[in-house]
Amino acid sequence: MLASVKSTVRLLHPGLGLKRWLILLLIGLILLSLGIGLFLRELYAEVTYPAVLRLLLLQSLPRGWRVIIFAAIGAGLAGYSLFQLNKLMLEAFLPDQADMGYIAEQVYRHRRRRRGGPKVVVIGGGTGLSVLLSGLKHHTENITAIVTVADDGGSSGKLRRELGVLPPGDFRNCIAALADDEALTTQLFQYRFRSGGLEGHSFGNLFITAMAGVTGSFEEGLYQSGRVLKIRGSILPSTLANVTLFAEVNAGPQTRTIQGESAIPEANAPIERVYFEPDSPPAFPPAVQAILNADVIVAGPGSLYTSVIPNLLVAEITAAIRASHAKKIFICNVANQPGETDGYTLSDYVQAIEAHTQTGPSPATPNPLFDYILANNNLSCPIPKAMSHLTAVLPAVPPGSKYQVIGADVVDEAHPWRHNSTKLANQLMVWFKNNQLS
Repeated sequence: MLASVKSTVRLLHPGLGLKRWLILLLIGLILLSLGIGLFLRELYAEVTYPAVLRLLLLQSLPRGWRVIIFAAIGAGLAGYSLFQLNKLMLEAFLPDQADMGYIAEQVYRHRRRRRGGPKVVVIGGGTGLSVLLSGLKHHTENITAIVTVADDGGSSGKLRRELGVLPPGDFRNCIAALADDEALTTQLFQYRFRSGGLEGHSFGNLFITAMAGVTGSFEEGLYQSGRVLKIRGSILPSTLANVTLFAEVNAGPQTRTIQGESAIPEANAPIERVYFEPDSPPAFPPAVQAILNADVIVAGPGSLYTSVIPNLLVAEITAAIRASHAKKIFICNVANQPGETDGYTLSDYVQAIEAHTQTGPSPATPNPLFDYILANNNLSCPIPKAMSHLTAVLPAVPPGSKYQVIGADVVDEAHPWRHNSTKLANQLMVWFKNNQLS
């Protein structure tokens, strides 16, 4: 009961925009009552009422008591009818267990996200991106996820080859993470058919692909998918080009070229560089606009060479990041990924990003692409022996780096090789609030 009262009081919180309309409603009712009262007073003075009506109008009581009694009855009837009317209209949109406290809490959270949330652009792909989005949506609805289109494995790869659509897998994960009912949407979107012609395909991939067919384009299908599922934010591809990711790996005495995003980790060899074919794909204009309008630009977490860097290979995306006045931060993985970043230090992650985004003649970029690095500093949760092939990334400052390293506890203690979505989003927002005026 007490919790419900506290939640209901949130309706009076500054900035929600409710008090102004309640006050205006009260003024309107007062003026309406005044007009009706003046009319009834004239009618009351000119007309002689029957005894029964005089009894109902409480004319035997002093005028002051009559005003109090009628005002109380009127206010009670008006309040009760408004409550029932609103309840009737909201029943179609609220869960069965919703009460006034629940409604007040939802209004408070919605207005807080709408009015106070910064414009956050998150760049990446894979599960790392969806982990961050899952926590970030509780702080702001002004989220734009910019996602790589290099995926060519599994269900996404089949749809890409057979239907010519952009790979929907990473977009599917982002939609599920930003949905209001994340648990149910994730369960539905991740459902995979186990037999028949759809074997191996996930429902979410088919949903996005079907929506693209209905609307006429992948980007419109993606937008409409988010609208139907009422996601908190928007999801954009970094490019609409049909690109293939290649990697040059150090295979002993000579360099070997690996074709395809899904094949790169399987090569299990040190990666020297990754690149697109065809080269220089054009950026998706809304993605560039989102970066230029952002308050915060975040890269990662996620697979360094197959999720994060592929977005930065789109030259216009990297140029927009450099041109933007937003705060820019790279979120380093909690643990290294086998086949991609085996044995990497924090410095190796930085050097890989700078090597792939260098545009000038100098081998060292004068100004780093990101100003800050967020790294996990809670190393008290050992990685289980069953996952011994994973190693933690130590939050050491790279020698001579222009980056500012922020160490924070962002690890998922149940799965100490991953980020905790709530911790990560909270630390990101604390960092932004502490630095937004600098």
